[in-house]
Amino acid sequence: MELLCSTTSLSSSFALSSALFVPPSISVPVTRRFMVLCSSEKSQKENQMTVSVTGATGFIGRKLVQRLRTDNHSIRVLTRSKSKAEQIFPAKDFPGIVIAEESEWKNCVQGSTAVVNLAGLPISTRWSPEVKKEIKDSRIRVTSKVVDLINNSPADARPTVLVSATAVGYYGTSETGVFDENSPSGKDYLAEVCREWEGTALKANKDVRVALIRIGVVLGKDGGALAMMIPFFQMFAGGPLGSGQQWFSWIHVDDLVNLIYEALTNPSYKGVINGTAPNPVRLGEMCQQLGSVLSRPSWLPVPDFALKALLGEGATVVLEGQKVLPVRAKELGFEFKYKYVKDALRAIMQ
Repeated sequence: MELLCSTTSLSSSFALSSALFVPPSISVPVTRRFMVLCSSEKSQKENQMTVSVTGATGFIGRKLVQRLRTDNHSIRVLTRSKSKAEQIFPAKDFPGIVIAEESEWKNCVQGSTAVVNLAGLPISTRWSPEVKKEIKDSRIRVTSKVVDLINNSPADARPTVLVSATAVGYYGTSETGVFDENSPSGKDYLAEVCREWEGTALKANKDVRVALIRIGVVLGKDGGALAMMIPFFQMFAGGPLGSGQQWFSWIHVDDLVNLIYEALTNPSYKGVINGTAPNPVRLGEMCQQLGSVLSRPSWLPVPDFALKALLGEGATVVLEGQKVLPVRAKELGFEFKYKYVKDALRAIMQ
């Protein structure tokens, strides 16, 4: 490597060989050219990150890890199930990836450039008192542990960035309100969870840049809400849930991963940023668009009482919504690839 980057040796050897083919009157600026190549190689190394990720085995986490690997960053997966993580990220496909169980997280966080915190129990389930406790605890406990590990790292080994997930549930629900990053928090259970979740992340050391991504409904074929809806539409049994009038603040998984990636690399990304597309829709419209893309009707609504019988209080997640706009992301110049739900659904179903 030193030989390749030694402009003196390269320019000298090239001068000897080029003298056989190039007349003395022609100037060959070889030295400068190799200096540029070496400078570019050095710059690429300097831009490489080491990123520790919680929730890496989830729907969003898997996509983020793939993106980081594509750009040749070092990845440390912080997991509670090493065997599961090794199945999802086999060494042959993810050479150099580090998979660490909880007892090993400290060594991974120390020396990382950044930490992405995506851990949390899925909320689309029946809410018993025990499940509600776990929904909150799974988020607060992991976030608290990550923040403690960051804060207790030596200053020269401390990550400089924490990108922590939260959710649009922070705003509560409304059929008429419009919410942006400056809107107040709601008063329901999910709003309470999000407040504590965010508050825990904000306890990170003052020298750590913290970006809180309030994530909407993530659309993708391999997970999330859409993966549960598609089979019903394919069986001609698809339709809106409840009235269909509830707001559906969505984002394509690729846009969300790009937003998180931008938050890792761009120092302007700090504080709260809504992770939603610019054009939320009513759930009824979303179902119509999904039916159209699948060439299936959206004709069989699922009544409120059926969802409440199935999910109990958890039915709130699908029966009520909120219209959330990504004001901050647009101010920062983030470019959404999928601004309209029809385009997002077409891309997913291709």
